[in-house]
Amino acid sequence: MIHPIKSIIARNQMCISRHFDNTKYGKRIRSLKGISNSKICFIIGNGPSLEVADLERLHKLLIPTFAANRIYKIFDKTNWRPTYYSCEDPVIIRDIESEINNIECSFKFIPIDLKWYKDIVIDDAYYFNMDYRRDDSIDFGFYDELSEKVTCNGTVTISAIQFAVYMGYTEIYLIGVDHSYSKIIDSNGNVIEDKSVKDYFDNNYDDGIKTELVHNMDDATKSFLRTKKHFSKKNIKIHNATRGGKLEVFPRVDLDTFFREYSSK
Repeated sequence: MIHPIKSIIARNQMCISRHFDNTKYGKRIRSLKGISNSKICFIIGNGPSLEVADLERLHKLLIPTFAANRIYKIFDKTNWRPTYYSCEDPVIIRDIESEINNIECSFKFIPIDLKWYKDIVIDDAYYFNMDYRRDDSIDFGFYDELSEKVTCNGTVTISAIQFAVYMGYTEIYLIGVDHSYSKIIDSNGNVIEDKSVKDYFDNNYDDGIKTELVHNMDDATKSFLRTKKHFSKKNIKIHNATRGGKLEVFPRVDLDTFFREYSSK
């Protein structure tokens, strides 16, 4: 038998989810709409190609950046800190709650269900309503109004893209998004492991949960393709400035050329 108090809480949470844009959480997300004074931003992946020198250059150029998950493991090597931070994976966030609270950044984006159902409390977080059931009646499954819902596409990188566009960035650059892992699920559902492949910028990045994470790269590629198609219709430019890697969905940009041209403006 369900405890009556728990039943009341569950009904209240369901009501909030259905009318999220009118809640204090939704209104806080809406306050971010179009606030960017810059058109360019970088989304930082945690792949092995991520270089400290590039983060230092972003820091010196004052370019807004998004980062996620265990990015804090590189902080002892650089003065750079992300402008925006997000974590949406319950497997990861349950282990790093205290570390997230210690990250210095302007905004932290966390799904509200992690607060409700996992008891994750992130100080001053911008809690958002994650839609885990992609609605094909919506254009490529994406919502224009993020104070209502944010579409889950299997990778925090795509959530960051959604927030970047919502805040007014129109030219987005990806770095450290290698799109490759040592353990993946292939198109036939088989688990393939290649121990010669490095997963992250830090060899101890995901100690303790390596056996829990297996990446479906076909699904990830499809999600990036949907993202490209949707946002290209809105004249949003998404560039892949990753040094190497296997993500070929977005047009490649040479990162050194970008830095040289940006610095000369």
